[in-house]
Amino acid sequence: MKKLLTSPVKMALSEAENAVYQTILKHVPELSLNLMAVKVSNRPEEFLGWCKELHRLCREDLNIDFLEPAQFPILKKLEVALELGASINQFKMARIAPWVIFYDFIQQQSTLHALEERLQLLEYIKGLDNQPLALMSENDRLAFAGKHTSKHSHTVYNFDVEWFAATKGATVFHLLLAQQPEAFDHALSFIPLEGDVTPAQYQEFVCAYSKIFNEYKVKKSSGEKAPLAPATRLLAMRRPDQFIALSASKIDVLCQSFSIVKFNNYDFTSYWQDMIGTLRTFAWWHQAKPDNEAELQIWQARAVLVDLFLFADQDLALQSNFIIARDKRLNKPSTAHTLGRGKVKLTVDELVDKALSEENIPEHVKAKRSTIINEVKKGKTPEQVIGLMRAIFG
Repeated sequence: MKKLLTSPVKMALSEAENAVYQTILKHVPELSLNLMAVKVSNRPEEFLGWCKELHRLCREDLNIDFLEPAQFPILKKLEVALELGASINQFKMARIAPWVIFYDFIQQQSTLHALEERLQLLEYIKGLDNQPLALMSENDRLAFAGKHTSKHSHTVYNFDVEWFAATKGATVFHLLLAQQPEAFDHALSFIPLEGDVTPAQYQEFVCAYSKIFNEYKVKKSSGEKAPLAPATRLLAMRRPDQFIALSASKIDVLCQSFSIVKFNNYDFTSYWQDMIGTLRTFAWWHQAKPDNEAELQIWQARAVLVDLFLFADQDLALQSNFIIARDKRLNKPSTAHTLGRGKVKLTVDELVDKALSEENIPEHVKAKRSTIINEVKKGKTPEQVIGLMRAIFG
């Protein structure tokens, strides 16, 4: 493990990669005893492989049972730093890659990033034939805007509507979208359906979009500003070849990956000038329209598909709301055993097993049954322990 941890010193790291490596090293001392107990057989000689291998070791081979509660947040920070390092490295290729390499990489990442589902989402949106938001059904409007609900039946929506950028946390945005869909239609009308979007057209959209929130702000005496992330979701669904869909969590990693100054969730200018401006310098983005049908589908979504250059582990595709809904059990386990009018008191083991039998519990959490039992014996509830593990490890 020591050789693995120090091997990037011999690599030709970029400034951004070296910064990530130094961040990783800051988290190692607190976990050193745990890490040194991990058997290492693969020592990649390039930084991308190194980040991915150390991340895998932390997720799969590190003995979680030996971690103290205070070490879990440190492990999470280490994993996040490794994911950032992998993403930055993959974007190095994206910045210089010709179309053929870009297309091949997208295909290579298809399983990890649920490419089929993502393309089905885009095809569904395209199949709405540019129908105004005001005339869409509520479910279709939410699919366009990136918010999954229990009403999105997996038999109709055979994809997760939240791929690219979920907006379920944007409460005011969804309130206004439900109340004034025509106003959002007006804003989107400034974005043409063909050809490159110009700065003037984008600015017209921003002005109309911001006006919706400014009027709400005055009416409600609220401090609510027009949020950037939901706007990029709308833009990317209208023109997936022109716009990148952002979420608050993606802004930092994408800014570092694009080597641009980090901006906040209200900075429409930096999004256009820095992020979209940088995107337009990439060789593959300037590729002429392909004749091949498979390539054409990717080409028509080439901007929004930069997501596939972000790090993804093997669990990402399985977190799809579509898969969760499809595989949901029809009968939920009862919350208590009853005998006559009284409840039967369960043992700690039974309580933990009951909690782990609930739907949507990840396999890596179920694998830590003994750790959960030990924590419950100390006074925590199974739900508290499982909730902590899911918050840290996903």
